[in-house]
Amino acid sequence: MRGGFFCFFKAHIKKGIGEKIYINCQEVRIINSKHLSSKRLIFYAACLLALLIAGASLQWRQAAAQDSSIYWGSRGDDVLRVQQKLSQWGYYNGPQDGVYEGETFRAVQIFQRNNGINPDGAVGRDTTAALGLNAPEAAPAVSRGAATDRGEVTLLAHVIEGEAADEPFTGKVAVGAVIANRTKSSAFPRTISGVIYQDHAFESISNGQAYRPLSQDSIRAAEMALSGYDPTGGSLFFWNPTKPVNPWVWSRDIATQIGNHVFAH
Repeated sequence: MRGGFFCFFKAHIKKGIGEKIYINCQEVRIINSKHLSSKRLIFYAACLLALLIAGASLQWRQAAAQDSSIYWGSRGDDVLRVQQKLSQWGYYNGPQDGVYEGETFRAVQIFQRNNGINPDGAVGRDTTAALGLNAPEAAPAVSRGAATDRGEVTLLAHVIEGEAADEPFTGKVAVGAVIANRTKSSAFPRTISGVIYQDHAFESISNGQAYRPLSQDSIRAAEMALSGYDPTGGSLFFWNPTKPVNPWVWSRDIATQIGNHVFAH
């Protein structure tokens, strides 16, 4: 915007003829004070202020739109995927219609606040990664090099947070390693998301504990597990022996116990 647009009303009121006001830094003489009262000056100033605020808001929305892939008014499959993921995680109960408006916008803001992201309601790079939407479903889930897919890291970190929030750090990595190990077994899905969302696989997905705000320990544990660190020796199962579990699990070959969890092949 041009600098002159920001020049506010400046009024000098005198009695009688020959009054002056300044609009956009230009002097305007008024012949009779009855033609422009103080109330009118206040009204015009308020109108100008409203225009300034509207212009700034429009610029902010345009900037947010340029930096974000999905925002208010967007339509299509990308919006539908966001709605499906938010619904799956308990943030969204509205129609899954691929239209990014009120309910979707508010659900995104709540998700952003819970995950330490600026709650601007626009789905940019950080929000997309936190939703786990970066990784293609058909891609292999685990690379034994450095973990680079932030969506995968975030998704795994959520389950670690839900299953092992009170466990020592090694115990957190161990839970992540079990999920990573399952992607390499023919008995389980081949992706991190497939393993995590397998029916009744993880209690924290069923009871919502996985959707709590993430700790830095859970994020680091997820990164380490996806990078190949496995303190469980290749285990595919873990459970807390103080809680009710299917008796079948005790038939598995127990590898170790870390914190409150038993790990088995």
